[in-house]
Amino acid sequence: MSSTQMKPLQVGLLGFGTVGKGTWDVLQRNGEEITRRAGRPIRITWIATRTLEKARAGTRGATGVELTADPAVVIAHPDVDIVVEAMGGIEPARTHVLAAIAQGKHVVTANKALLALHGNEIFAAAHARGVMVAFEAAVAGGIPIIKALREGLSANRIEWIAGIINGTSNFILSEMRARGASFETVLKEAQSLGYAEADPTFDVEGIDAAHKLTIMASIAFGVPMQFDRAYAEGISHLTREDIRYAEEFGYRIKLLGITRRTPAGIELRVHPTLIPTRRLIANVEGAMNAVLVKGDAVGATLHYGPGAGAEPTASAVIADLVDVTRMHTADPEQRVPHLAFQPDRLSDVPFLPLGETTTSYYLRLRVEDRPGVVADITRILADRGISIAAMIQKEPRAGEPQADILLLTHRTQEKHVVAALAAIEALPTVAGSVVRIRLEELS
Repeated sequence: MSSTQMKPLQVGLLGFGTVGKGTWDVLQRNGEEITRRAGRPIRITWIATRTLEKARAGTRGATGVELTADPAVVIAHPDVDIVVEAMGGIEPARTHVLAAIAQGKHVVTANKALLALHGNEIFAAAHARGVMVAFEAAVAGGIPIIKALREGLSANRIEWIAGIINGTSNFILSEMRARGASFETVLKEAQSLGYAEADPTFDVEGIDAAHKLTIMASIAFGVPMQFDRAYAEGISHLTREDIRYAEEFGYRIKLLGITRRTPAGIELRVHPTLIPTRRLIANVEGAMNAVLVKGDAVGATLHYGPGAGAEPTASAVIADLVDVTRMHTADPEQRVPHLAFQPDRLSDVPFLPLGETTTSYYLRLRVEDRPGVVADITRILADRGISIAAMIQKEPRAGEPQADILLLTHRTQEKHVVAALAAIEALPTVAGSVVRIRLEELS
C-alpha cells in the first residue's frame, strides 16, 4: 500500500498556545512533504484547549478536526494514536501524559519542567506499556540536540556539555554588554518585546536552564533525571561593570548550563560564566541558543539555533511525530531508548555537590588604596592552594579612597574559594562583599 493510501496517523493536541498553534500551522503548510518523509500522513484530528474561540479561528477552513475543552476526551478517543502535550506546567500536564500512556498512546511533549521533575516516572510507565515518549522540543527549541546526543553521538563517551539554553537571559546579557545598560532596564525591554514573561523568575534565575540541563545530563551520561541535584544561579545580580571588566580580560559573560563527568561524579550547574571571547559560543547573541558537546571520539561539536518560538519549537514537535510514525509499528525493544541507554543499564553515578566542583573564577574586590593590601589577599588565596592567573588593579576614581582589584584564578574547588573569600571579606581593608563569577575555558 502506498503512503498516499495508508491510513493517516491521528494526533490529539493538548493546548493551542504558542507551541500548539505553531505545530498546527507547520503541519498544515508542509503536510505533503512530511507525509513523504514519514511514510504516511500525520493529521491533527482532535484539539483540547481552554481557548476554544482561538482554536476555531486558528483552524478555520480545515476539515476533519474536532475541538473540545476536555483533554480526557482526546486521550480516551480510540482513533487518536499520538497525544501531543503542549500545555506546559506540571499539573494537569503530568496527569494527562500518564493517562495517555496508560491508554497505550504515544506521547510527544515540549515540557522540560515536567520531564526534569517527573521524567523517571513517565519513562518507566511508557516502557512498561511499550509506547514512546518523545521530547526533542523540550530542550533548545528548534535545535535537534536530543537527537544529536541520543543518536548522532552514540559512539562517544560524552565528557561535558556547556549550553546557552535560555534565550531570555541571553538576550538580556547581550543587550547589557552592547549598550552598557543595567539588568533592570533591559529586563523591562525584554518584557515589552515578549522575550520575557511578566514573572521572569524561571528564566533569569536559571531554573528553566536547569530543567533542560537535567534532561541533557541524563541522556549524555545514562543516569536517571535528578533535577534536585542541579545548582541554579541567575543573572539578576550581574552589573555592567563586571561585564565590561570581563571584556578587558578577553571574556564574555553568558548564563551557561554545564554538566561534566569527573572521576568523583557528575557536575550539574547553571550560572553566569566567563567564556573566552574567541570561542564561537561566546559570540551567540540575542535570544539564540547554543549547545557545545565534547565527546571523546568526535571532539567538540556546536549546535546553534533558535531556542524558542512557535515554529522553531513546532519543527522539533513534528520531527518527533515523524519519528513516532516511522517507529510506531516497531518492536518496542528496537526503538531508541528514552534516555539513550537501555533502561536497565542506567548507572547510579553520583552528582557532585557544588562545593566539590572545579572551575576557575573571576573575582572583583573593593579595597583601601594603601600598601600591603594585595599581599594580604594573595597570601589568603595561596594558603588555600588558589593560584592567580591574571590581575588588574584599577586606579581609584578622583577623591575616592578605594580601588577595584580584579583577579582571575586557575582551576580550583569551589569550597576552597568560598573559604578564601570569607577570610578576604573579613580583612579591614576590604569593603563589602567580593564579586565572584565562575570561569570556563571550554577548551
